[in-house]
Amino acid sequence: MSELSLTWPWALAGLLVVPVLVVLYKRGLRAQEARRAALAADGLVMRAPPRSRWRHLGAALLLAALTVLVLSLTRPVASVAEPHREGTVVLAFDVSGSMAATDVKPSRLEAAKAAARAFVAKQPPSVRIAVVAFGGTGLVTQRPTDDRAAVLAAVARLKPSGDTSLSDGILGGLSAIVGKPVKPPGDTEQGAGSGTSEETPIGYHGGTAIVLLTDGEDTTDVAPSGAAELASAAGVRIEPIGLGTPAGTTIQVDGFSIATALDETSLRAVAETTGGTYRRASDAASLTAVYDSIELQWTTRTVPHEVTSWVAALAGLLLLGGATVSVLRQGRVI
Repeated sequence: MSELSLTWPWALAGLLVVPVLVVLYKRGLRAQEARRAALAADGLVMRAPPRSRWRHLGAALLLAALTVLVLSLTRPVASVAEPHREGTVVLAFDVSGSMAATDVKPSRLEAAKAAARAFVAKQPPSVRIAVVAFGGTGLVTQRPTDDRAAVLAAVARLKPSGDTSLSDGILGGLSAIVGKPVKPPGDTEQGAGSGTSEETPIGYHGGTAIVLLTDGEDTTDVAPSGAAELASAAGVRIEPIGLGTPAGTTIQVDGFSIATALDETSLRAVAETTGGTYRRASDAASLTAVYDSIELQWTTRTVPHEVTSWVAALAGLLLLGGATVSVLRQGRVI
C-alpha cells in the first residue's frame, strides 16, 4: 500500500476552472444546436442526425487531461513501502593461539579475516557491523557502525594469542549490540559474599546477529550455555562458524607442540539455543560461502517518491487521446 501526499496542495485551486469549462462547453453545444436548427428551418442545412452517446468522448478526455495536469502541479508524493535489509551484525573473532593453526590456509584467523572483508563489502548501508575480539576475555574493538573503513581496520588489527572463552565471546558481542558491558548471567554486583546477584538488563534487540568465528576449543571452565540463553532472551541470533578440521593439526607455542582441532559440540548447542545455524568452514573457499549464506533481517520502510512526471505523463496520454477522437469525429481538436 502507498500513501499519496501533495507538496503544493494550494495548486488544487486550479481545479476550479474545470466546472467553468463544463458550463462553457454545454453553452457552446446549445448555441451550436440552436444555430443549426435555425439554418435547417431555412433549408440551408440538413437536420441534425441522431445523437451518438460517444459524441462527448473527445471533450471528456480533454477535460480529464486538464484535471490530471492540474493535479501534477501539486507535485504529488507517493510513500511506498520498500523491502530492505537492516540490523546489526557483530563479527566476533576468536583470537586465541589456536587460531594460528594452518589446517585452514593461510591460517584459521587469516582465512576468517579475508572472508570477513568480502562479507563487509557486500552489506548495504542499512546494516551496521561491529567487531569483537575474544580470547580469555571479550573486547569490543569496533562498535556497530556503517563506516566500512573503520570495520575493516578493526579486522586487520586482529592477532592470535592467549586462551579461548566462548562465553566471553558471546558476551562481548552482546556488549557491542547493547552499547554497554554485559555481565554473565548471575554475576555478582555487590561483591563476594553479599549473596545477591543481578542480571544486566539488556532489553530486546531483534534483527541482530553475532557471527562467532572460532575453532570451538574452550579453555575455560565457564560453559557458553548461559551466555547463549541470555542472547536468546534478547532476541540476538548467534551464527557460529567452525574454523579448522576435526582431524586438526599442531601449533608451536613457546617451543611446545600443541594439538588443536575443531570442536563442534558447544557451537552446535549455542546455535540451537539462539535459533541460529552452525556452519563448518574447512577451507577459505567454504568460509566465504558460509558468510554469503548468513541471512539478515528483511524489513520494509516507507520511502517517499515524487510522482509528478508520472501524473504529467498520464495527462499527456489523455490529451493525445482526446485530440485524436475530436479530430476523427469533427476534423478539429476543439
